[in-house]
Amino acid sequence: MKNRHNLDQIIWQVVAAIPPGKVMTYGQVAKLCGYPGYARYVGSTLKKLPDDSTLPWHRVINAKGKISFPPESESYQKQKYLLQKEGVLMVGSRIKLMDYAWRE
Repeated sequence: MKNRHNLDQIIWQVVAAIPPGKVMTYGQVAKLCGYPGYARYVGSTLKKLPDDSTLPWHRVINAKGKISFPPESESYQKQKYLLQKEGVLMVGSRIKLMDYAWRE
């Protein structure tokens, strides 16, 4: 891939635009950025965000409607808390994409 820095910025812009109470999958973000098939790259880009970032990274989940962190991890608990605080409900360990997916 040529310019990773530009793609990172596009990813950040797309994620920043996800409204509270909505989610997108890593694949949806990649596709919207013009890079279908780069879902893992989206994940690795978000993983590199500094701890004090205000980007709503927590609104990005996997294609199964799940949080990608291990359930026992602090990151999982933080993401779950932030989503629930915005009104995103989980049924078991899943978020119903039919109800909460943001389609720009």
